[in-house]
Amino acid sequence: MGFTNDPDVIRQVLTGTTTWAVVGLGDNRARPAYHVAAFLQAQGKRIVPVHPSAASVHGEAGYRSLSEIPFGVDVVDVFRRSSAAGAIADEAITIGAGAVWFQLGVVDEDAATRVRAAGLDMVMDTCPMIEWPRLIG
Repeated sequence: MGFTNDPDVIRQVLTGTTTWAVVGLGDNRARPAYHVAAFLQAQGKRIVPVHPSAASVHGEAGYRSLSEIPFGVDVVDVFRRSSAAGAIADEAITIGAGAVWFQLGVVDEDAATRVRAAGLDMVMDTCPMIEWPRLIG
């Protein structure tokens, strides 16, 4: 039985959260993460870049890993290959995030099961820039 995104969960994650850790967000303006993070900021979200370079992006300090972030995170938004997504989901559970969002093309059914079993909201294989206009307006 495959994972299915629940529109109510997506709507809740989009409207009921504030702080989004964007894993894979560096200062490369050509990458999708850069534009999605700007979109999230335009919707009033605080974005937190998580990237090995720990670069500051869109005026926000970057961190090398989720565990280095010294404050709470509502959503962990994953812009990494599917093969790396499970470990990031596990780290999101460990830090007490409220939700995990796997971007377009990022699919890990086992990780989604673990996230849900831990009580977090899970969204997979879609993008806030697609879902916001579709569900929020």
